[in-house]
Amino acid sequence: MTRLGDYQVKAADGERTLMVNVSGAEHGWPIFLLHGTPGSRTGPMPRPGALYRRGIRLISYDRPGYGGSTEHRGRRVVDAAADVHAIAEQLGLTRFSVVGRSGGGPHALAVAARLASRVHRVATLVSLAPSAPDLDFAAGMTPDNAAGFDRSAQPEAAGLSERLLRRARRVADDPRVLLDQLLADMTDADRLIVEEPAIQRLLLISYREAVRSGPYGWIDDVLALRRDWGFDVGEIKLPVYLWHGAQDNFAPAAHARWLARNIPGAILDMQSARAHFGAVEALPKVLTWLAGGDRPESFEMPEIAGPVSVEPV
Repeated sequence: MTRLGDYQVKAADGERTLMVNVSGAEHGWPIFLLHGTPGSRTGPMPRPGALYRRGIRLISYDRPGYGGSTEHRGRRVVDAAADVHAIAEQLGLTRFSVVGRSGGGPHALAVAARLASRVHRVATLVSLAPSAPDLDFAAGMTPDNAAGFDRSAQPEAAGLSERLLRRARRVADDPRVLLDQLLADMTDADRLIVEEPAIQRLLLISYREAVRSGPYGWIDDVLALRRDWGFDVGEIKLPVYLWHGAQDNFAPAAHARWLARNIPGAILDMQSARAHFGAVEALPKVLTWLAGGDRPESFEMPEIAGPVSVEPV
């Protein structure tokens, strides 16, 4: 049985440590939640009581360089699979689901591609897509995100790292700096969510924890998302659910449509009135889907709760 709370887990290389949090139902269906960029294991998630009622054991961890996890210089998106595998092994999990939010979406897809025999279902919330010839990567994206994630907009990684280094230091002093910039760039749909005091408090906690031990998790995340991910999303043969807000200007809707075209059988749930931070409110529904279906446990969960808007691709 996995106890609840924080753990330090050894990475597969035996040298790094990963800071992990487990919440919800101790005997529940295990689901990995991979945080955004920047972010941490403390990011917004349903309360433990809500997870317990859904029969879900939620596992979140700081990607290398964030929070309490050791840095892994030069990491690629695909390397998240080895870290999730190490956590699963040390928590005694043989089968699980995985969801990634924003910058965590590509990392969740990497887990699905590399650990197919152990992953039941995978979902992404407002995920980025990889750089591809048939995707106008920065179209509809905020200038700040375009400058960071679109390698054609800023091909020199050294300059990007220096800019992120200065920014992360300011966020470490006052995480409100990052939140205020995000608020200035947001659509009205996102502002309605993020202006809620409870959501702001959770975001500020997550941002502060993200850069607590330095800026390099954030820098390495951005560099990993810019370069080749180390796997092809077309390799994924598992059930995949892609949730996205059509008004998203941090990871524009074209990214989700590209993923839906390139992942066999993926479900695309495009919400016309939602944007990027709508993912916070969508997470409980997505977790219910991830815990459902034909799985080895004896208890039953419903499919996606509520109507799903499936957009043709």
